[in-house]
Amino acid sequence: MKDYKILFVCLGNICRSPLADCVMKDLVNACGLQERIYVESCGTGSWHVGEPAHRDSIAVAERHGLSLDYHRARQLAGADYQKFDLLVAMDRENYKTIRSRAGGKTTKVVHLRDYDSQNRGDLDVPDPYYLPKDSFKTVYDIIHRSCTALLEEIERELEK
Repeated sequence: MKDYKILFVCLGNICRSPLADCVMKDLVNACGLQERIYVESCGTGSWHVGEPAHRDSIAVAERHGLSLDYHRARQLAGADYQKFDLLVAMDRENYKTIRSRAGGKTTKVVHLRDYDSQNRGDLDVPDPYYLPKDSFKTVYDIIHRSCTALLEEIERELEK
């Protein structure tokens, strides 16, 4: 059993949260913590359940030497609140949805951009699904910065 379990959550689980999942897994592996930290992703909506990641998410991951071949979209489930130590929302709407479905469960819910060193008060990782293709690179950069800082915090927790 892993010491720490993280669930990244966006709307459809085909753009942002799969990228965050992929980036965080890579960072965790690079630190040698894959035996202690488990990472997964999901969406609050059901539109894309069973589908692979968006082709532009796949492309930006590949440009950074990462693969999203394993990914299939799934929806946030009630059991996730017990299974995961941390639910990481990609934007304020996802955050509200996660919290509203929690039913009093104590899983910690945070915004990914809480960890973004270049955040200027915007808690949303932009949804590139509705934006120009080059937005996927911007989203990747935000996710990478934020995941790096989040992992540093988790490492400190694990050392306690």
